[in-house]
Amino acid sequence: MTVTVVVGNPKPASRTRTAAGLVARGLRPDVEPAVLDLVELGPALLGWGDPNVAEAVRAVADSKLVVFASPTFKATYTGLLKLFLEQFDGGTGLASVVAVPVMLGAGPVHALAPDLLLKPVLVELGATTPAPGLYLSDKTFAEDGVIDAYADRWGPVVRALSRSTESVNHV
Repeated sequence: MTVTVVVGNPKPASRTRTAAGLVARGLRPDVEPAVLDLVELGPALLGWGDPNVAEAVRAVADSKLVVFASPTFKATYTGLLKLFLEQFDGGTGLASVVAVPVMLGAGPVHALAPDLLLKPVLVELGATTPAPGLYLSDKTFAEDGVIDAYADRWGPVVRALSRSTESVNHV
C-alpha cells in the first residue's frame, strides 16, 4: 500500500506539507506516506519528458491514496500543482488512485475551494474522490481538531476504498 502526499506549495518544507502529512496519517495511520514536494521539481515541470517528473508521475499514479495539497493562492490552488497535474493523461492518469484534495488558507472565505476547484480536476484525471475536500486554517490546523474530525469521519471510507483498489489492481 502506497500513500503519497503531493505538495503544491512553492515554499519548501511548508505548512502545507506539514498539514498534508497529518491528513494522510490520519486517514491511513497504518502507512507512512511518501512526500512529493513539487517545488523540488522546479522548472522541470514546465516541459515534457523530464525523467524526474516522469518518475514522480509514475509514483503518484501507482499510489493507492494521494493527498493533493496546496495553499490557496488567488482563490485557487497553485500553478505549481496545476503544472504537475497537467502531466497526467485525462480520464485515466489517476484511475487507480483514491484522492483527497486539501487546501490551506488564512480565513474561511475560500472554504469551498478544494471541492469547487481542485476536486473536479482530480476527477477529470480519473481519481476516485469519496470524501469532501478539506479546507484548513494555515495558522491553526495543527491544534484545532479539524484534521482529527475529518479523519474520524472519512478515514473508514478512504481506507476501505484504497484497500479495494489495491486488491483490484493485484488480481
